Amino acid sequence: MASQAATKNLASAAKLAGNPVAVFVGGTSGIGQGMAEAFNRHTKGNSHIVLVGRNRVAAEGIIERMKAASPESRTGSYEFVPCDVSLMSDVHKSSAEIFSRHPKVNFLVLTAGFMSTTRDTTPEGLDKKLAVQYYGRWSFINGLLPSLRAARDAGEDAKVFSVYSAGHGGDIDINDLGLKKSTSSSIASEGSTYNDLMCDEFALRNPGIVFAHADPGAVRTNLLKSSDSFLLRAGNMIMPLFSALTVSQDEAGERLWSGLYRVGPKAGSGEIPGSWRLASKGEDVGLKNYFGKPEYRKALWEHTLAETKSTEA
Repeated sequence: MASQAATKNLASAAKLAGNPVAVFVGGTSGIGQGMAEAFNRHTKGNSHIVLVGRNRVAAEGIIERMKAASPESRTGSYEFVPCDVSLMSDVHKSSAEIFSRHPKVNFLVLTAGFMSTTRDTTPEGLDKKLAVQYYGRWSFINGLLPSLRAARDAGEDAKVFSVYSAGHGGDIDINDLGLKKSTSSSIASEGSTYNDLMCDEFALRNPGIVFAHADPGAVRTNLLKSSDSFLLRAGNMIMPLFSALTVSQDEAGERLWSGLYRVGPKAGSGEIPGSWRLASKGEDVGLKNYFGKPEYRKALWEHTLAETKSTEA
């Protein structure tokens, strides 16, 4: 599957405007790294790749490998922007820095993750899982909307890709949008619905730009290994037993790109053009486990503006 997807992806990337700009939030490991390295292969290094994360050493190693994989490239560039995605102050600062250097962005890929069996609160008072997997993603999108709109207005691809758990959502409580009363397991399903609502509302407000939420499936990454939870770290030790049921981050990257290249702004998984929900092989999951009510979108949008201390772009 990966080789077939990779072949198709090379053909899709060949149609992109020269030297596309791609920002990978969470690109220093796991699925984000897999997608960044895949994009480098697709464009043969003739693109501008921005890795966003906390680990500078890891980013520098990835950049060196991407450079080595594209020795003939003369027009590409690579950079690392440090950011703790759980802190909205960091996200605002980093997105402004990226915008100052890249007034046009074609792809914004959001994959940063955090796993824990307990509730963790950030210094800004947000649930850490929700901060990383929703608030931080929303804030990066909002901060880079001017760059995405510039790509759209130039007639180029303008696409946002949030990799979390499309198709696995649950109903939400608009009286507890900060999920202060929720359990760790319910935060996962409600966070999935938040990502759906996020894509829907941004798509409604920004015609011509794609906002896609994807489920990567079971991927072999270091997410469990890096968890603060002993139980989750222990779970990482038995993951090799399930290797036949999982895919590598490289294969996941190719599969997810096959979906992202395919979808466009004139249609969607539901009634909202530009808003998509994709599965692990890039296929459309339609409205499976979808809870995108208009009143939910409005309430969550207003809540998020306040919680992230953001101004609408």
